[in-house]
Amino acid sequence: MSLLPSLAQPRSFQDTRLRGLVGMVFVGWSLVAAPGLSAAEAPVSWFREVTPIFKRSCNGCHNPNKLKGQVDTSTYAGFLKAGKHGPNFVPGDAEKSLLVEQIRGREPEMPKEGDPLSAAEVALIERWVREGARDDTPADAYSTRLQSAPLYATPPVTTAMAVSPDGRWLAVSGYHEVFLFDAATLDLRARLIGESPRIESIAFSPDSKRLGVGAGAPARFGEVQVWETGTTNQLQAWKWPGDSLFGVSWSPDGTRLAFGGADKSVRVIGAGDGKELMKFDNHSDWVLRTAWVTDGKRLLSASRDRAMKLIQVSDGQFIDDVNKLLEPVVSMTRHPREEWAAYGGSEGGVRIYRTKENQERTAGNNDVNLVREFERQPGPVQAVAFSPDGSLLAVGGQGGEVRIYKTADGSRAATLGGHAGAVFALAFSSDGRRIYTGGFDGLIRGFDPANGHLEVVFVPVPVTGAKVAAGS
Repeated sequence: MSLLPSLAQPRSFQDTRLRGLVGMVFVGWSLVAAPGLSAAEAPVSWFREVTPIFKRSCNGCHNPNKLKGQVDTSTYAGFLKAGKHGPNFVPGDAEKSLLVEQIRGREPEMPKEGDPLSAAEVALIERWVREGARDDTPADAYSTRLQSAPLYATPPVTTAMAVSPDGRWLAVSGYHEVFLFDAATLDLRARLIGESPRIESIAFSPDSKRLGVGAGAPARFGEVQVWETGTTNQLQAWKWPGDSLFGVSWSPDGTRLAFGGADKSVRVIGAGDGKELMKFDNHSDWVLRTAWVTDGKRLLSASRDRAMKLIQVSDGQFIDDVNKLLEPVVSMTRHPREEWAAYGGSEGGVRIYRTKENQERTAGNNDVNLVREFERQPGPVQAVAFSPDGSLLAVGGQGGEVRIYKTADGSRAATLGGHAGAVFALAFSSDGRRIYTGGFDGLIRGFDPANGHLEVVFVPVPVTGAKVAAGS
């Protein structure tokens, strides 16, 4: 059992600390005696003692994504900023500190939800304020960066995949990293290891010289990374508090990146400096995909709120919902030649829509932008992809198969089987002669999309220990 205080740490730990029954301090990850100091004499630690209390009782309402009273208790830097009613604490003076005033007493104002803090916890926080309310957060306390490359006992779930426009590279998601393969030989060329543990989306720049990654640590932060494919150096990495980021896409000129988030927002940033150029807050649920309309002046976003929204990039103006709101949209791709976009829904729907205003709707809520509807899938559609010429649409999800449809008439052209579990990622080769699939079983398969013939299957990660079967 870990001795490090956490959300599950019993209050008796704090009570014991206050009564002076143990004389301990934390050093790294171990618990050691503090020479010459009793527990009552050692200064109260913000990071080791106050933060666990806030995690359990305060952070649910006071975090960067839910700032009740404009107060953030999740980090010292956030808590240091004054809230709606002024400074949260006055270092050295507990009696003048709003924090202490709101947590003490028979019927304390805070926390609003859940049990009041124990008398021992209130006393501990008061003492921390009286002692100067010092910050002892370690420099790397909130970092998830690895000290060395990940080791894999089994292949991780493939969540994202992309082929570069010039046909040279195949990028596949891993844990904390993206694997970069030579698309011609499928030899591994580089492991692009970043801070984020979960890779949510991958997109090459139009000139294939950079790779954009949407990633993050769930419930902690989101991150956009930019890598140079030639040198495999990380050019940029920008973080946002809260949660992972999804659906990264490049503008046609390669100067901007768009992405969505669990905060229901769509953002556009400069690809060189990360400067926020647009923020769109018109969705009511997570935004999972973005796609640029051909001219680069408009952006399409897809959300669990069932809408694909058309946005004016220059000013963030909402133009219209291009689709009828039928089911949560979980995957989306833009047609390479037409002003169309295809989406996959959580209820198995697959449809192609024109990416234009929907002003012809009537009181009957007609689906006027609908180009084509395909057969319903056996479960949520996690991935859709057009072939480079737009003649085929690949659809992946539950059921262990990928279905290839003809865009012109919606008929099924091929069925790609053999997957052990759901398919989450699809990518056509630049010439359209092969489609790569990835998903729950962690294997990458390459099929001929014309006839569904399996041409190659491989494990994208170096696996240690037990052998991994790479069969179809």
